[in-house]
Amino acid sequence: MPRPITLFTGQWADLPLETLAEKALEWGYDGLELACWGDHFDVRRALEEEDYCEGRIQLLARHGLQVWAISNHLVGQAVCDRIDERHRAILPDRVWGDGEPEGVRRRAAEEMMDTARAAARLGVPVVNGFTGSSIWPLMYPFPPNLPGAIERGFADFAARWNPILDAFDEVEVRFALEVHPAEIAFDTVTAGRALAALDERPAFGFNYDPSHFAYQGVDYLRFLDELGDRVYHVHVKDVWWSDAPGASGTFGGHLEFGDDERAWDFRSIGHGRIDFGEIVRRLNRIGYGGPLSVEWEDTWMDREHGAREARSRVRELDFPSSDAAFDAAFGDP
Repeated sequence: MPRPITLFTGQWADLPLETLAEKALEWGYDGLELACWGDHFDVRRALEEEDYCEGRIQLLARHGLQVWAISNHLVGQAVCDRIDERHRAILPDRVWGDGEPEGVRRRAAEEMMDTARAAARLGVPVVNGFTGSSIWPLMYPFPPNLPGAIERGFADFAARWNPILDAFDEVEVRFALEVHPAEIAFDTVTAGRALAALDERPAFGFNYDPSHFAYQGVDYLRFLDELGDRVYHVHVKDVWWSDAPGASGTFGGHLEFGDDERAWDFRSIGHGRIDFGEIVRRLNRIGYGGPLSVEWEDTWMDREHGAREARSRVRELDFPSSDAAFDAAFGDP
């Protein structure tokens, strides 16, 4: 069976879900990965209204679509972050409250627990998202970090996320961190360290998006080789990066996406440098059968053209695994 191809709705939250579902059907998608913002999926309504989740399922079904995962990146970011005014723009009022940092982090944690419960009511096994990080600002520090600062950051992550993961375990839903700059895990090394901080508990895994590895110089295939058993979901997004020295580098020079002076930029699949053919081989090897979810981002491409084209490219690339050696036909009759 081919893997389902879904569209992550986070970049489409300006559209009503009904409108986006109509478009996704036309473009040929199998389902939607519902973002917990816009009107796409409301955690509070899912828990308080008896028929809300069934209504979401029926809405998608009317357009021939299913749902295998929901995503709550925005609230998850606030669990471990150093809270400031930027978070107010991305958080629900009930989570932001009065903006007192520790109160925001506590309410964000409670909302992530509720997200697990809402996912269970919807009948999906995975919640994708971010964790935030108290130590990301220490990435390139001067003055140098004090001894133990990074260790304390991972301990803070574990202390804040273990109770959240207890709620995930209670409803048999798993959390998949999108390994990403600004999170507790942003490459293979820190992903392994995050797992170790949580004593390798199975409720915590990863939403694999190769675009966040490559421009850093991280081997995105090695991640699958080393941590493939913890890949609970996959995002399909491409990235372009320059090998030639330029005016900016990995840190982006405070330039907006799409600026000609950037050393890297996100692209729609097939328009960057990620080798998705090799990724599919690794996914076959590790036995991943879940969705390939298009997270569409490309500054200079119309998004509806991009969504349609991306779905076709993913379907072409997603070749099935073989259960026999290629030269088995030459064996004894």
